Amino acid sequence: MTRSPFLSEDFLLQTEAARRLYHEYAEAMPILDYHCHLPVKEIAGDRRFANLTEIWLNGDHYKWRAMRAAGVDERFITGDATDWEKFVKWAETVPKTLRNPLYHWTHLELKRPFGISDRLLDPGTARGIWDECNAKLATPAFSARGIMKQMRVVLVCTTDDPTDSLEWHRALAADTSFDVTVLPAWRPDKVLAADDPAQWNLYVDRLGAAADVDIRSFDSLLEALQRRHDYFHANGCRLSDHGLENMPAADYTDRQVRSIFDKVRSGRAPGRDESLVLRSALLYEMAVMDAKRGWVQQFHLGAMRGVNSRMLSRLGPDTGYDAIGDFEQGRPLARFLDRLERNGLLAKTILYNLNPRDNELLAAICGCFQDGSAPGKMQFGAAWWFLDQKDGIERHLDALSSIGLLGTFVGMLTDSRSFLSYARHEYFRRILCNVLGREMTDGLLPDDMSLVGELVKDICYRNAARYFGFAVPPAG
Repeated sequence: MTRSPFLSEDFLLQTEAARRLYHEYAEAMPILDYHCHLPVKEIAGDRRFANLTEIWLNGDHYKWRAMRAAGVDERFITGDATDWEKFVKWAETVPKTLRNPLYHWTHLELKRPFGISDRLLDPGTARGIWDECNAKLATPAFSARGIMKQMRVVLVCTTDDPTDSLEWHRALAADTSFDVTVLPAWRPDKVLAADDPAQWNLYVDRLGAAADVDIRSFDSLLEALQRRHDYFHANGCRLSDHGLENMPAADYTDRQVRSIFDKVRSGRAPGRDESLVLRSALLYEMAVMDAKRGWVQQFHLGAMRGVNSRMLSRLGPDTGYDAIGDFEQGRPLARFLDRLERNGLLAKTILYNLNPRDNELLAAICGCFQDGSAPGKMQFGAAWWFLDQKDGIERHLDALSSIGLLGTFVGMLTDSRSFLSYARHEYFRRILCNVLGREMTDGLLPDDMSLVGELVKDICYRNAARYFGFAVPPAG
């Protein structure tokens, strides 16, 4: 058996059919990144990064978790160590990440866009890689915008709170010198977090100020949300996104909801059932807003957040202390979608799960609400977070293919805060082509390069462009 060198041009492509699918059909496709967490201000200001730690390690909780597991002191992760000292500790950690997706991502990101593929990152190569990358980061091609252009990005959707002024999105929309489209996406998680009345009321006050609505009732809360929803739409938003343990789908009456709102607005904590009712009502009403505007709604289900309370208190959220949850997903999700569908108000929907046990469950539920109005109206979204690795991607593709239609899938996204994460699209495309190429070789799919290759192009780019209705360049 011929040995394939690590990170060659045929990395992850184990058959001739897979290699042809990738190089002839997938590789040149542009990137449409419809869900990310990039800081819009840094795109608008075309940020320059002083060094590799700034662009690569700061804010990357994937790397932080690995460094902690390798025994690195927090001072070299989120503490006051110098950027060089932090990078050295990452270089010491990298050899320990063999078989973790970080090993693949790290070297793919060094290869593209930095062009480093002749050595692996470890303590012996750290200084040379640091100096070489820092020299490139000092050039215009490696600014925030420069990297996006190098990686053939045509559009990104960021993640934005309803209270956001969207000033940086407006600045980008008016900037004719940059032809990558940057659109906001509506992420109203904070309005659902009424378990802490003090924080929730502070947020509702901010929402009211942003919408110019005095929020004294549940109806005025909905009015404020609708005004902000309209504002986001006027500024190009066409997607919402929600991060939930599971879908809140309690039965309720209008009187119940108004009473619970009044209780929390007065500063009293809701009971568990009351909190569920308020979240259920709010999420339903926002889903109705999405449907009426023709938006796509996204639901990220199953994260157990901030499980290390000491470190959460010290560092705050999104610092590497979240885990896969084991919440019930099926029944509440089906109830929520069914209520919208009964009322003719079910928008295009993308469902993401964090627990791999729920792959087939979500794929099957999607099939119950397809209605012929659009190809793949209900999407089983790409492998997410802890599942965004070779095994997780393959398992997602298997579940989607077995229970739904792979041919209507809208493909990959970065879900990242890093300008270097576009390599995840390449990673996904290589895995996709390898799965399909292997089945062509084994006689499980037709040995028809054009047939399968056009499907690859659809999944890599064209399906998303059609599904979201974005004005993006045609491809292939």
